[in-house]
Amino acid sequence: MSSFVKQLKEGILTNNPIFVQLIGMCPTLATSTSLKNGIGMGLAVTFVLMCSNLVISLLRKFIPSKVRIAAYIVIIAGFVTIVDLSLQAYLPELSSSLGMFIPLIVVNCIILARAEAFASKNGPLPSLIDGLSMGLGFTVAISILSTVRELLGSGTIYGLPVFGDGYTPIIMLILPAGGFLTLGLLIALFQHLTRNKEESK
Repeated sequence: MSSFVKQLKEGILTNNPIFVQLIGMCPTLATSTSLKNGIGMGLAVTFVLMCSNLVISLLRKFIPSKVRIAAYIVIIAGFVTIVDLSLQAYLPELSSSLGMFIPLIVVNCIILARAEAFASKNGPLPSLIDGLSMGLGFTVAISILSTVRELLGSGTIYGLPVFGDGYTPIIMLILPAGGFLTLGLLIALFQHLTRNKEESK
């Protein structure tokens, strides 16, 4: 149980893929213009991380080292296809909004990094938990970024108006430049808070 809690804490806080490792920036910046998109992308990445980590861990002793990256990509691509087709069938609006960034999960640095660094060296259960923790860390981070950008850039949360008709949205925040600025400020805030917590121990 303590190992499970430690892995969750690492994925969400101490080794967060976005705020600490700074990987997976492309889909993070591109899809975080609204909370709906952010949660959708986060859950898609979490599903693929968990499933690919589990399968790669189960097959780790059978995959030749020379073709391991190619094998990982094939496994990941299978689960990404499941996510992509499921979104098209059941959530077509979200699928259209996320566009090509769902298929691009195949080459997402977070997923490939966890496959190479963790799943290929550990058993199925720890690998599954690692996928869950890193996926939740990604989802939490992209949801925070999406909330800030949508709230200030559109005056809404999950498409629902918050500030009323008198609010003038900061349009720049839903543009690419605003994404970079917001992400940079959130990373700085996260680093500041974690550093202060470590110093207070």
